[in-house]
Amino acid sequence: MAQNATSQAPKWLNPTEMKAWRKYIVSSRGLLEALDLDLADHDLSMADYEILAQLSEAPDRRMRMSELAEVAMLSRSRLSHRMKVMETAGWIKRESCPSDKRGSFAVMTAKGWKAIVAAAPDHVESVRNRFIDHLSKADQVALATIFEKVGNALRKESCNLEK
Repeated sequence: MAQNATSQAPKWLNPTEMKAWRKYIVSSRGLLEALDLDLADHDLSMADYEILAQLSEAPDRRMRMSELAEVAMLSRSRLSHRMKVMETAGWIKRESCPSDKRGSFAVMTAKGWKAIVAAAPDHVESVRNRFIDHLSKADQVALATIFEKVGNALRKESCNLEK
């Protein structure tokens, strides 16, 4: 999908589409950089925080690695890299899956729980100040709808690539 599969000329973005795309790119990069910087005080990256957040909400604070990769929208190789870093920090551990010898679980440790509990108030305040407080309720609903569509399309595309 990333490449033009036919020899047809690309369908260039019109001015409205280009403005929307560029505003999104600049704002999202700036927002993620700011949120990453705010989490640095807790020795966490946004990717680490997202993984810990997903695990903190999972039953027994554990998830299959494949499921965690999907919900965190990380490739399996990128998740594997983050897991090594997070294991070294003592925030998570891997456990083998008894029903699937090739699969494994990511499990949050007590140290990981302490890390997310300590970081969450600052992170939520940062998200609120840098993002939520600038949006009306209607904006929030519209963005959730928009990014659900985009996320679903990306997941569908990812599933098609894995086949």
